[in-house]
Amino acid sequence: MNKSFQFKEFEVHQDRCAMKIGTDSVLLGAWTSIDKNPQSILDIGAGTGVLALMLAQRSGAELIDAIEIDDEAYEQCVENFEQSPWSDRLFCYHASLQEFVAEIEEKYDLIISNPPFYSDSYKSDNQQRDLARFVDALPFRHLIESVSKLLSHQGTFSVVIPFSEEKNFIALASKEHLFPSKILRVKGAPTSEIKRSLLQFSFEEMAIDPNELIIETERHKYTDAYIRLTKDFYVKM
Repeated sequence: MNKSFQFKEFEVHQDRCAMKIGTDSVLLGAWTSIDKNPQSILDIGAGTGVLALMLAQRSGAELIDAIEIDDEAYEQCVENFEQSPWSDRLFCYHASLQEFVAEIEEKYDLIISNPPFYSDSYKSDNQQRDLARFVDALPFRHLIESVSKLLSHQGTFSVVIPFSEEKNFIALASKEHLFPSKILRVKGAPTSEIKRSLLQFSFEEMAIDPNELIIETERHKYTDAYIRLTKDFYVKM
């Protein structure tokens, strides 16, 4: 059932990845601003490679790199890149973020990440899935410090995290002179609590008003705002 996910312009195989494609990644890939026409993009913790593939579809960036530490996910990401219409622009590194920062001198115009963010209490018997899902595999502080070194001066950093971590994440980012330029808070339904925060950062401090997105009015009845945001990707809505 989880072998592949068909989008309008590309297909993603996911049978070897611990983390399957979910709403978080699709929202982040569709919502992230490309107004500055980024020429170089980096996806940190690529998994299937879906974020890099979405940005390849949306942008004209000549260089789209991804990093993935897990062996199986890395191999699957490479296959998904090779089978896509944009294989000449996509490249995945098999490395930890720490190794990547130490070796790469490239600065990226846009960095995107759907990082792991579950606490110890959620740990399962599946080590591969745990590595993909748990924050100790990629602590937020380590992610933010690395981004500050890899991001170009005018660049943007885009991330999805639990809403409960929003304040803490913004505070950590400010220590690296990264400030929010756009915030979207996501609710599953009108009466639900806010579940996710999509955050975009830059090195420029500015006043912003957070926006809110509701995904469904009822089960499988998607809101107009959600349909508008994801219409270029989902085959059926």
